[in-house]
Amino acid sequence: MKKEAFGELVISNQESWYRIAKSYLCNDADCADAIQNAIVHAFENLYSLRNDKYAKTWFIRILINECHQVIRENKKVVTWEEYQEEGREAEYIRGYGQYSELYESIMRLKENERTCIILYYFEEYSIREIAQCLESTESAVKKRLVRAREHLRGILKAKSA
Repeated sequence: MKKEAFGELVISNQESWYRIAKSYLCNDADCADAIQNAIVHAFENLYSLRNDKYAKTWFIRILINECHQVIRENKKVVTWEEYQEEGREAEYIRGYGQYSELYESIMRLKENERTCIILYYFEEYSIREIAQCLESTESAVKKRLVRAREHLRGILKAKSA
């Protein structure tokens, strides 16, 4: 991939990458750090990308790894419950407008289920692309999506009851 094409990839996917980072990290500064580190890491390793058509999934894998690195560096994972106790979840969820209740429910899912839901429904990635991003099999991604939908259905039913 040429440097110019990489620049276009970064510009055209900023919002998508922010949402993905936000699904792992609650803090905006941590999201920005993870994205910035992922961009630097990807740029330094452009030579290792064998096929340009996989650039987005390749970058998302790097971004997810960077999010995990930020979590390790912070040494304290802030759970969604802790985030709620601090009163910050309302501000975070409000940004999703009419979908805020749905997004709040999605944030209550397990990390691997949440990631699959966000990549599949919000970012419109295919099962194959998600499997590549998560370094998993397509059948594992399908199973996670099924479980995530079941858990999400239960969460939403409990809220409406």
